[in-house]
Amino acid sequence: MDYLKRFWSWLSVKVKEYWNLMLGKTTIDEKIVETYNEVKDKVEDVIEDVQERVSEVKEEWQDVKDALEEVVDQAEDVVEAAKGKNKRGRPRKK
Repeated sequence: MDYLKRFWSWLSVKVKEYWNLMLGKTTIDEKIVETYNEVKDKVEDVIEDVQERVSEVKEEWQDVKDALEEVVDQAEDVVEAAKGKNKRGRPRKK
């Protein structure tokens, strides 16, 4: 009977060790998953911010392009005025 008590004691110790090992791995895995989800959320937030900035920069560049086109048109008018050409417009009434 003594050997059964020793075996039972040894088995209970091994089961506890195995249980603690599995519990420890589960905790680490859960921590890894939690950290992964946090990092994923942060990365998604950064991606959204960058996409918003890109769209705002595109809009500003479009505004700059439109303004430059207007400047070119005005510069052409200045050149024509310097040449002394008549300004086009409505014909005079007689």
